[in-house]
Amino acid sequence: MSMGVLDQIGNTPLIHLKKLSEMTGNEIYGKAEFMNPGGSVKDRAAKAMVLDAEAKGLLRPGSTIYEGTAGNTGIGLAVVAAARGYHSKIVLPDNQAPEKYDTLKALGADLVLVKPCPFSDPNHFYHTARRLSESDPQGFWANQFENLANFQTHFETTGPEIWNQTQGFITDFVSATGTGGTISGVSRFLKSKNSNVKVTLVDPDGSGMKSYFETGEIKSQGSSVTEGIGIMRLTANFKQAQIDRAMNVNDQKMISMLYFLAREEGLLVGTSAALNCFAAYELSRQNRNQGKKIVTILCDSALRYQSRVFNPQWLAEKGLEVKPLTSF
Repeated sequence: MSMGVLDQIGNTPLIHLKKLSEMTGNEIYGKAEFMNPGGSVKDRAAKAMVLDAEAKGLLRPGSTIYEGTAGNTGIGLAVVAAARGYHSKIVLPDNQAPEKYDTLKALGADLVLVKPCPFSDPNHFYHTARRLSESDPQGFWANQFENLANFQTHFETTGPEIWNQTQGFITDFVSATGTGGTISGVSRFLKSKNSNVKVTLVDPDGSGMKSYFETGEIKSQGSSVTEGIGIMRLTANFKQAQIDRAMNVNDQKMISMLYFLAREEGLLVGTSAALNCFAAYELSRQNRNQGKKIVTILCDSALRYQSRVFNPQWLAEKGLEVKPLTSF
């Protein structure tokens, strides 16, 4: 049977994080989303949004797909666009890891770079992508934050995969949020199978979702070097999430986990994955030897950020150093 690129999106392995599990007395697993063709969890949303648009007649041969993104959704859309015969025009902030820009160019995407700015600014990448799509009669704006095909694909694929891979024995799901698609789709599916599964939202500094969950107000402090996660507004996708608790993880903890996973688990994961894994580690440590089975998302690879996270000068400029996990 002939299999195309889109057929390879999803069905990613669930990796046992052996050292982290031994350190905390519970079982911790990471869903290896970096093994998708475009290298991240965002391939799932990209595929779903494009297929949904095709079914609705919003994409035709020669159409251009527009999206504003921190990078990974843009890469996923460029992969899908190339495979389905569309053009792609991706709007990004100009402060993202250079590996993302290089990958998008290699996939044939047109890049539009804008200055980082608050969502309220009309020059924000989100609004810029929308305007560009509206000026193109052949344009389709993917709108990943509000497009519920994003949430739906995680409900239909990622959640069931985790349930089947754990044989229904999962006590906790841990995830950061960007658009909200992953945590919403997975949380809703897992809780539909077992309402006792606990869902932990992980927030970096500079994001307001932990504050919103705990107080109903979107407030934040500080900032983070993580890319593609953390947000200061409610999205249609995030509104679908079923969350039990929220946890903050700062950049120092994240970078220490990133290096721990590389050196002790042989896993090269990106900043959001390292953030997720630190939260899973902390949750497991707080509930030591309680028979927990914790699953988190390994969103993308460290190789997408290697010019930064493997660069001692960059780390020093950000005030970050590699510390042992036991120091936290």
